[in-house]
Amino acid sequence: MILHIYTIIHTLLSLVAIFTGFVVLFGLLVGNRLDAWTKWFLITAVATTVTGFFFPFHGITPAIKLGIISSVVLLVTIFARYAKHLAGAWRWIYAIGAVICLYFNLFVLVVQLFEKVPALHAMAPTQTEPPFKLTQLIVLTTFILLGIVAVIRFHPEPSHTV
Repeated sequence: MILHIYTIIHTLLSLVAIFTGFVVLFGLLVGNRLDAWTKWFLITAVATTVTGFFFPFHGITPAIKLGIISSVVLLVTIFARYAKHLAGAWRWIYAIGAVICLYFNLFVLVVQLFEKVPALHAMAPTQTEPPFKLTQLIVLTTFILLGIVAVIRFHPEPSHTV
């Protein structure tokens, strides 16, 4: 019962991170800082990653490896945004980091959808079948392109608050 409630909380955090991440991505694409949305995206992305580590441990799994990589990307992204204030190269490091953080959450969402939605699971029960691979390839390609556009377009006005 407690694990079920924990899973719901983790899932809700993930969905909020994805939603706020899309808002932040839109801001990157139009060159807008969206400070409040960014704060909530990063908070929920960190919370999603951290809570992922507290599920029952059964050795080093792909999910644990992704969580470790996500933690590093989040730390660098937060450092670029808040400690370095997007100065110089930290602007594009932040943009790429934010896009990668959102992509990781969507990658896991696709995995979960193919595991939990009966119609998707029937198409790719082991997640090695073409429908799953094609879906993940489309998501990855889309995010590579969005990341490139975000780096090119994200030149925000300096914040007036420090």
